[in-house]
Amino acid sequence: MYRYDEFDAAFVSGRTAQFTDQINRRISGELSEDQFRPLRLMNGLYLQLHAYMLRIAVPYGTLSSRQMRKLAHIARTYDRGYGHFTTRQNIQFNWPKLKDVPAILRELGSVEMHSIQTSGNCIRNTTTDQFAGAAADEIIDPRPVAEIIRQWSSLHPEFSYLPRKFKIAMSGSPNDRAAIRFHDIGLQAATNAAGDIGWEVWVGGGLGRTPMIGKMINSFVPNEHLLAYLESIMRVYNRYGRRDNKFKARIKILVHEEGLETIKGQVEAEFAEVRGGVLTLPAEEVDRITTYFAPPQFKAQPATRIDVAYESIIDPAYGRWLDNNINSHREPGYASVTISLKPVGGAPGDATDTQMDVVADLAERYSFDELRVTHEQNLVLPHVAVADLRAVYDALVGSGLAEGNTGLITDMICCPGLDFCALANARSIPIAQEISRTFAEPKRQAEIGDLKIKISGCINACGHHHVGHIGILGVEKKGGELYQITLGGDATEQASVGKIIGPGFEAENVPGAIETLVDTYIAKRESADETFIQAYRRLGEAPFKEALYGNA
Repeated sequence: MYRYDEFDAAFVSGRTAQFTDQINRRISGELSEDQFRPLRLMNGLYLQLHAYMLRIAVPYGTLSSRQMRKLAHIARTYDRGYGHFTTRQNIQFNWPKLKDVPAILRELGSVEMHSIQTSGNCIRNTTTDQFAGAAADEIIDPRPVAEIIRQWSSLHPEFSYLPRKFKIAMSGSPNDRAAIRFHDIGLQAATNAAGDIGWEVWVGGGLGRTPMIGKMINSFVPNEHLLAYLESIMRVYNRYGRRDNKFKARIKILVHEEGLETIKGQVEAEFAEVRGGVLTLPAEEVDRITTYFAPPQFKAQPATRIDVAYESIIDPAYGRWLDNNINSHREPGYASVTISLKPVGGAPGDATDTQMDVVADLAERYSFDELRVTHEQNLVLPHVAVADLRAVYDALVGSGLAEGNTGLITDMICCPGLDFCALANARSIPIAQEISRTFAEPKRQAEIGDLKIKISGCINACGHHHVGHIGILGVEKKGGELYQITLGGDATEQASVGKIIGPGFEAENVPGAIETLVDTYIAKRESADETFIQAYRRLGEAPFKEALYGNA
């Protein structure tokens, strides 16, 4: 994985010193909160309902054991003993004291981490497929290019004050595991007729109050010209993106209002000016950065597969974990392991300091010192020998991390909601916890199969409810909390936005409403192999709406 060079280290150290001075001036009263706000947001520090929250960047979701141990130490020393992993593949600490933030930033800098550009109207952390560099279906490991994008975008003088925040996601596989069609720019690996590898470029996707699926603006941009093409898009957005209304300032609105062909024409004009210039990626520089992401030194393995059916008879819990939490690997004898942060009754995405230490130890011992954060708020050990799976599982059992529910109904995405966030209208975490308890029985989860529930506490959609097979949106009504249900969302290459199917529910009635939807699906599916989203697309909303609301 990438290692900071002298420039990176000096850059982070200088920013830490600068922000430390700003914090000290805020504490002394020299800066008011209004004056401090834009300064802290440039450094990932939010003011939430009850305390400051610090968001730490995990570029393209990749961490080392040393870095995870440092996060555990920060949780233990400066917070309340846990961290929250987010849909941007970052981590948030919800309770740091302002006076401790400089020390936290220095600790982060010591392990090549920071919080720069995790908030504010800038290019945010680029996200990728959590199995990048390991997946059997991958065309190219996107992380070297993501690192190049990080270097290009960090404090880019032209794009430091964009009309709004800007998010880029990448997938090196034709199977989209990074939700690229719901980002300002989405990049999907592609090959041309000559077999060269480049990128499909999608633009104008996003969630929030106006969810939109991105549109393909270019079917193939060669790798060496990708930065030039991205800069061309950014220049058009920076020039024409609306600044008079923050609700209409994202690039998705620009693309929608002007039309894709108009935007494409302007981007191509910019591209013609810069293509072949200083933004062309030198092959030797790409090769240099790619070496940081070279595959580990895999060893020939005595076992290349595992008999899940047999293991399920011997130990059903272990068999369930193998069935749901193991992803195929491009190297024979290895697998990628998803560590679920969704225990029954738990807060999705949370991990304690002790759990982070355990995961760091497992990564160091069994996964070539590497781990990943997923945009679905789980963790991944990307390179585990099949022969070591049982040892990894046993260690996870001991730390409460062995839930075998990846992709199932209890593997929910959930934002912090009104328990933490000043923008939220309703609580999200208690809803997720109650749904998790309702469907806790493993046999029930297995019967339901692949079903993604996503929960947001407000229209900003940090819980990605728009793209849940079942989405739940918390809204405020007459001073109370109400929950709208959407159906039919999908964040994959078959992207779709869920549709609100009727009036909202009181909090105590949400788990029952989800049970009704699930029972309707099971009763009407054509076979046990037909997933919820497949059944919904075949049947439409009518039977689900009738089951929830009757004929009214």
